[in-house]
Amino acid sequence: MTNIPETGRTPRVQIRLIILQILVLSLLLTLGGRLWYLQVRNGDEYADEANGNHVQRVVQPATRGSILDARGVPLADNETRLVVSASRTDLMKMKDDGDAVLTRLAEVLGMTPKEVADKVRLCNAETPQPCWNGSPYQPIPITDEATPKQALQIRERAEDFPGITAEPTAVRRYTAPGSAKTSQVLGYLSPVTDEEIQGAKDSDSPYLRSDQVGRSGLERTYDKQLRGKAGVTAYEVDKLGRVMRQTQAEPAQPGANVVTSIDARVQRVAEYELNEAMKVARTEFDDNTGENYKADSGAVVVMESKTGRIVAMASNPDYDPNAWVGGISGKDYTKLTSKKSNYPLLNRAIQGQAAPGSIFKVIPTTAAVNAGYEFNGRYPCPSSYSIGGQVFKNFESQGHGSITLGQALEVSCDTVYYSLAHQQWQKDGGNKPKKNAKDWFYKTAHQFGLGAETGIDLPGEVTGRVPDRQWKKDYWDANQEAWCKQGKKSGDYAERIAYENCLEGMKMRAGDSVNYSIGQGDTLVTPIQMATIYAAIANGGTMYDPTVGKAIISPDGKRTEEIAPKSHGKLPMNAATRKLIDGALAGVATRGTAAWRFGGWPQDKIPMHAKTGTAEVYGKQTTSWFATYTKDYTIVMTIAQGGTGSGASGPAVRKIYDAMYGLDEQGNQDLKKALLPQPQKSLPKIESDGSIDAPKVRPYQPNKEEPAKQELATGVTPGRRD
Repeated sequence: MTNIPETGRTPRVQIRLIILQILVLSLLLTLGGRLWYLQVRNGDEYADEANGNHVQRVVQPATRGSILDARGVPLADNETRLVVSASRTDLMKMKDDGDAVLTRLAEVLGMTPKEVADKVRLCNAETPQPCWNGSPYQPIPITDEATPKQALQIRERAEDFPGITAEPTAVRRYTAPGSAKTSQVLGYLSPVTDEEIQGAKDSDSPYLRSDQVGRSGLERTYDKQLRGKAGVTAYEVDKLGRVMRQTQAEPAQPGANVVTSIDARVQRVAEYELNEAMKVARTEFDDNTGENYKADSGAVVVMESKTGRIVAMASNPDYDPNAWVGGISGKDYTKLTSKKSNYPLLNRAIQGQAAPGSIFKVIPTTAAVNAGYEFNGRYPCPSSYSIGGQVFKNFESQGHGSITLGQALEVSCDTVYYSLAHQQWQKDGGNKPKKNAKDWFYKTAHQFGLGAETGIDLPGEVTGRVPDRQWKKDYWDANQEAWCKQGKKSGDYAERIAYENCLEGMKMRAGDSVNYSIGQGDTLVTPIQMATIYAAIANGGTMYDPTVGKAIISPDGKRTEEIAPKSHGKLPMNAATRKLIDGALAGVATRGTAAWRFGGWPQDKIPMHAKTGTAEVYGKQTTSWFATYTKDYTIVMTIAQGGTGSGASGPAVRKIYDAMYGLDEQGNQDLKKALLPQPQKSLPKIESDGSIDAPKVRPYQPNKEEPAKQELATGVTPGRRD
């Protein structure tokens, strides 16, 4: 056997080892390079993807807090309903954009495919309601009225309904206790938008995509307190979706409860009597137009005189806020926003502007005293007042001889105010005003708070208008071109007015001043402004910011934040003048223009003060105003195109007072029947579990006695009905 030398094998082994080393080194370099690529170059990108893929967050919406009346009666709360929702994200992944799924869903829910498809389309400028104005990434509710059978069908046939859920959900409910809707005061909710989410992301109360947001009324003003904080639970999951561990757990925090100064019982009376007054007005014939009064809208405010708190606020036409819950239908949306329905979403108590008529006269009375005229001086009250060739008539062309300013308020004598305003206009320079014109009548209106917001805790309040010199100039600048195009010296009435305005619309003319002095012309006020003014006269001169919110109470009832009344000024009158005006307004109720509505009233026990107003509006029927107060409450009512103040609004205001104080037609008081003989001071008690022992609100049962019998029962012969 031949032996092979070892030296013959050594080179081959070495070569193999070198090759193996090179291969190993190459693999290591390749792996290292790849590792560098994944961890360094694209590390952030893959880290983000890993986090997104492996951490899932589950949002638990917070239960929205309740809105309660002053005694704890829920005006808005929540109820559990079966809500069927669709994930638009899942539907858009399907070849047909989910049309087949939505068609099957429509069949189960008893809806048409179009109705369901409309629910999930996104809102934009061209898309009519119904549509979804919330985030496209959150579940879109199709219905909140699913039956258990429908929900079971959807859940048992999950493969036929991908992207569709049917779950018990807390849904907003507007309870209307005793049929008191309180519509415009409460407002409504709708889904949060992407813009709102972005705008609030850095705030202390950011939005989640599942949030519902208050769009008007108290729901909007106190949205932050009512909304609470949604709970978020985060899970770490593997690539198969299996939960590995929980990484975050923040339980949902329910929203706080907002206690209001509204009394649901009084609210129901106010809504009912306003509506009845409008219905009665539509049966009355208007001699000026040759047809019945239209009485197409109205409002009433019931306010605590000493605090500015709102006890009731009604606006007509109204609506059911439940129409917005779960998404509003196209039919309902059209009804709420169309001219035909006369825009029921408007809260006419704070957004309805109109000339105030004679209830404005407390302001020129104060202005006259501040300008140096004696309250108890004698002033002529002829049936008419002439300036150049223009005649300004007293209401019903009635004269009253020589009277005081107090008597001018009682009988609502226009010509006394015409004369005083004309004199002041002349003292200020007439058509060539002095550089430092006093403008007492206009200055005083601003001091009473007109032309500005009252500060009520409801969104959308308007300012009204005081047509002073600056307003005249600004208005002329804005409209001169249009007036000059329209105006004709010998045209119809509108064309002649446009012609005059084109030439001298910037001037404060004598006719402007005399019309303004009785709350006519270009003057505009809101019911809440006039209620604030009359409440201030009642309480000694303090003008309070009207408030509906009374307190914020935590869900467990342990923390209470009271909302204290705030003042925004004092009336521009001294105590002596206020007392004289107060006495004159009492005279209006006992022997003046409102006396025929307050016959039998217990004036010795509950002193009543009133002022009537009938405002003329070009092209429309007269607006009815009725402003009143006692030591406890102030009530102001207005009815557009409703007729006279005491004629249209007077009976309704009297009935609201009767219900609150427990009075019958003869003025006898039964405290057991009185709804609110004194303002509510205490707050309702909320238990630690969130429950409230709220009293029941029975439906209002009005006195159905015929109006004619009521007039006979008063023992007062109706006089001038301003």
